[in-house]
Amino acid sequence: MQQSPVPPDPPIYRRIADRLREAILSGDLRDGDRLPGENALMAEYGIARATARQALSVLINEGLAVPKRGSGVYVRLFRPIRRHGSRRLSRRQWERGQAIWDSDTEGRPYTVDDVNIDREVAEEAVARILDSAEVWVRRRRYSVDGRPVQLSVSHFPAALVEGTAITREDTGPGGVYARLGDLGHAPAHFTEEVRARMPHPHETVQLDLPAGTPVIAIGRVAYTAAGVAVEVNEMILDAASYVLQYDFDS
Repeated sequence: MQQSPVPPDPPIYRRIADRLREAILSGDLRDGDRLPGENALMAEYGIARATARQALSVLINEGLAVPKRGSGVYVRLFRPIRRHGSRRLSRRQWERGQAIWDSDTEGRPYTVDDVNIDREVAEEAVARILDSAEVWVRRRRYSVDGRPVQLSVSHFPAALVEGTAITREDTGPGGVYARLGDLGHAPAHFTEEVRARMPHPHETVQLDLPAGTPVIAIGRVAYTAAGVAVEVNEMILDAASYVLQYDFDS
């Protein structure tokens, strides 16, 4: 009987990456720990600098490590956020004064910064959906456990939300959906489109993304029970920080 050929050993940079990965996943190396640098790997394994760099690049591209200029490469572990597509937008959630992010983070600390709110001329696609030439736009960045994870830009018909808390930084308990409810335009139906892509340069900077990390782009429209669109929301998520969950009945 002919024996199957023995597969060749993986290249040395792969073997080094495998050992470092095992140390990370076993907990021997923890979040924030510095990985052995190129010089240390060269000395330990008798390899060229390019090979050491290649080994570290494997972990960086997997999202397990992040380079810091002039400092080294560090472990980057993060418990993914479970984004439950329907539960987070439940009317009961925001009517009780809870933010959508309370559902996403489940008690983990989160912050909102880079908040900018302006009245603007609507882009063509947004104007068509909202049937409004001018919109109030809310831009913000969300961080969980101190790590930037999402950028969000929401558009609202200017005539509908003018002078309301939706045009201010603090929208009050329940957020913008509760305020739309106060106006008699509570969201009753949502549609979302989800796609993956590589980040634009400004997204890489704002989300502090390691090289090679993709993003998840989500576009959502909120409709009233009468079918009137009251919000267009464009979200950019760090793909390495999220698990997207959707429940369906057969």
